[in-house]
Amino acid sequence: MPQLLPLSPVPLYSQLKELLRSRILEGTYPPLARMPSENELGKAFDVSRITVRQALGDLQKEGLIFKIHGKGTFVAKPKTFQNVSTLQGLAESVTQMGYEVLNRLRSFKHVPASKVVAERLQLKEGALVTEIKRVRLINREPVSLEITYLPHSVGLKLEKADLATRDIFLILENDCGIALGHADLAVDAVLADSDLSQALEIEEGGPIMRIERLTHDAAGAPLDFEYLYYRGDAFQYRLRIDRHKDPRP
Repeated sequence: MPQLLPLSPVPLYSQLKELLRSRILEGTYPPLARMPSENELGKAFDVSRITVRQALGDLQKEGLIFKIHGKGTFVAKPKTFQNVSTLQGLAESVTQMGYEVLNRLRSFKHVPASKVVAERLQLKEGALVTEIKRVRLINREPVSLEITYLPHSVGLKLEKADLATRDIFLILENDCGIALGHADLAVDAVLADSDLSQALEIEEGGPIMRIERLTHDAAGAPLDFEYLYYRGDAFQYRLRIDRHKDPRP
């Protein structure tokens, strides 16, 4: 077993953290496996429980492990992620990485537009819009609740679409012949209410990433307004940001 170096300028807790991180990432400690206890790690590496606790605390902050009171410390599952450098639906993005995406349709109905929905879609408040609620499952695990609002004329075209296996973006493009342009996103965090708790199979009050996404067609007209609620323990949005704009037109 690799030993820590007491005379190294790198603190012992940091050495232990890096060693445990390597074992997690290489699969020695697989996802959801129980980690050795603080006492077991202390004896194995000849360090104090304070050193072990500090190393585990840093790994927990990084999201690599989690603790269950009275049961121990466990390896976290890797989070599914979606790159948002281009405009893509969830399935369109993550199936390229080998994930299976299915949708659980909760409702499809035509409703009067609320003030917020009407403003986003540039409609009159109370105008008829199509509301679609779907739970998105990645490898059969519920990851997000997606609430989509479309102008009624567009929503009518989706009534017979395969909403169980297809992204709405692809349906709009391929079935409806609507070219998509760009989307504006706003991201914040909320706590799961009873509806989100039930839909995503998590405890009420758990952390949820909420994204408001307004997608425009190629001509710049608002087309699709969505609330996307992602489980904070299971999903990441990733993006690349350049410091300088590309000077090319």
